[in-house]
Amino acid sequence: MKKPYKEIIDLSWGDLQRAGVKPLSFVRQVICDSFPFIFFVEEQHMQVLAFSSELTPHSFSDVCLQNCIRKSFVSSGSYTATAGIPEIVHRVAEFITRQDGGIPSHPENIYISAGSQRALTNIVTILMNRKASPRTGILTPVPCYNIATLSMMAQGATVVPYYLNQEHSWELQIEELHRALESAQRVCNPVALYVINPGNPTGHVQSRKSMQEVIHFVSERSLFLLADEIDVYQDCFNGEKTEFVLMEMGPPLSDTVELASFHSASKGFMGECGLRDGYVELVNLDHTVMKYIYVLFSKDSSAPVLGQFALDLMANPPQPGDPSYPLYNVEMQNIRTTVADNAKRAVEVVNNMLGFCCQPVEGGAFAFPQLHLPPKAIEKAEEMGMKPDTYYCTRLYEESGVLVRPGSEYGQKEGTYHIRYIFQLTGLSCPFHINEHICNKLNCTVTSFHFTPFIFLFSRFCIATSADIMEELLKRLSIFHTQFMEDFS
Repeated sequence: MKKPYKEIIDLSWGDLQRAGVKPLSFVRQVICDSFPFIFFVEEQHMQVLAFSSELTPHSFSDVCLQNCIRKSFVSSGSYTATAGIPEIVHRVAEFITRQDGGIPSHPENIYISAGSQRALTNIVTILMNRKASPRTGILTPVPCYNIATLSMMAQGATVVPYYLNQEHSWELQIEELHRALESAQRVCNPVALYVINPGNPTGHVQSRKSMQEVIHFVSERSLFLLADEIDVYQDCFNGEKTEFVLMEMGPPLSDTVELASFHSASKGFMGECGLRDGYVELVNLDHTVMKYIYVLFSKDSSAPVLGQFALDLMANPPQPGDPSYPLYNVEMQNIRTTVADNAKRAVEVVNNMLGFCCQPVEGGAFAFPQLHLPPKAIEKAEEMGMKPDTYYCTRLYEESGVLVRPGSEYGQKEGTYHIRYIFQLTGLSCPFHINEHICNKLNCTVTSFHFTPFIFLFSRFCIATSADIMEELLKRLSIFHTQFMEDFS
């Protein structure tokens, strides 16, 4: 059957470069220039990468990375130290120290891994007691990045949902944490609280007051704090910063609250997803536990060398006066401006569609609008053996060439459905996966008080793409949605 579109707009990934965002020249040039021996191939195979000799000077980071090559390993294919290349680990610690206003970060508490998700899995493993009864629980936000919750469940955790308040821009409210904790104690033993800031998929930046309340909460309830700060230290659209506030709160909290803080080169405006590198900083953990963590990270060998370089460049970008700064600054400002404009445009257009409502986007790469789905559409979905959000996604894909994921993958409050939008242009991609099916295969547990059929639907928009792709997506969505609502009115 001939379709009314020529290209698929694949919104199912959180990958900026796949979405059409150009890689930062600085990152690619430094990595290429730091590995001259990569280009030592036979003369007849020199068609590619011959530009290496034409690269311009970069910055202090270039010198540091070449020093890493000489001191720490032989090639990009080598293993490195378990925690990462020592020079880069120290520079990440300096980066965190700068962002925390001069409060020292210690290199021995930092582990570089093949993406922050790998680090999260390792720390969750340390927290688990698979033989305990009741099972170990972790409080997680709803909605929440589904790979994180699946990783927790795969390690044997019981996921305990706490609901972000949509009416207050997806705010994390301390009363909800108390409710979730009390409910969970009937079915599991909660040991940790997982927070994401800025929110994924909601795009909300938690206020400083909210973060301080979280720290007091975990201290009072003796919970381990897992802080997945996906765009940490990046400027948000409202000009605020997202750094965590534990250290500035001072003793006794800064000396006693156990914290694992995650970040990676994949997220934020750098967007080097394919290089697979992130880190975790561990705060206030017992020295005996730190020995086990070292062993646990040792089983993963080491993070990719090129990814560690990218992480170092993220932590130490060009500064005013460096040769690479003018171009770097222009490219970064272009990305920031485009993402901010896309956020405003998406919210404006979606809020003008019948049944849609979207909160402002303050940070991160996503918007998360809500849709009231007509009862006839709910009935049709049930007739087709689908969840309503999956049915909406399937129709959108078949009729408009827009590929999305159902928002039910992120968890949902009673009375809501979700779908996930991420703006990208690619070829055909795989259909959707429902969390319950995966849970059954993993023999894992989700507390049972949030998987129920409802009437509302949410959708996740990745706004980190070009303005042209954004406009094309909004055009297709508007046409489809108007017809869909007419069909089921």
